[in-house]
Amino acid sequence: MKIKPYYNYLKYVLEHKKNVFKTCWKRKLYLHAITHDLSKFSPKEFIPYANYFYISKEKYKDEFDKAWDHHYKNNPHHWDHWLDEKGIPQRIDSKYLNQMIADWEAMSLKFGGFAQEYYLRNYNNIKLEYNTRLLLEMMLKINDSLANNYGHTLEEFVIMYDENEYNRYFGFIKDVYGVDSYGLLKKGVEIK
Repeated sequence: MKIKPYYNYLKYVLEHKKNVFKTCWKRKLYLHAITHDLSKFSPKEFIPYANYFYISKEKYKDEFDKAWDHHYKNNPHHWDHWLDEKGIPQRIDSKYLNQMIADWEAMSLKFGGFAQEYYLRNYNNIKLEYNTRLLLEMMLKINDSLANNYGHTLEEFVIMYDENEYNRYFGFIKDVYGVDSYGLLKKGVEIK
């Protein structure tokens, strides 16, 4: 058995935990800074992840899928954790949204970008209950409509406004995060 793939994956997980520790500490999530992703060290996850990422994605795809299923079901900081048995999103407490954002921020420390960018680029794949999405957008500081008593998601603003009107309110997203949120969300609206 070759050790290098497992060693490389261990280094990756430890680096991610270090980055999560930093982002959690800033958010005053002290306990989560320590406990984040501990399940990745379990044999159910560690070995399949290492095999998939460092040996062969094709050969270990099924094994990885089972490990991922185990991971998100045991870690409420993943939005997938909050899908019911029919795949319908349930409301997520702000505590777990804060942990989710810390995780995305940690990934951005490794791969660049911003948590906001990750969210917007994956908007249509991230299945969230309506009020959860509103709260998450507010917590990410990309949509303050809830605070201003509008209570619309960015996607709803894309439906209501043309591009110029949308950018009058949300153009800062492109300026700050380099993401054309109107263009991304408009494509998602057209696909539905």
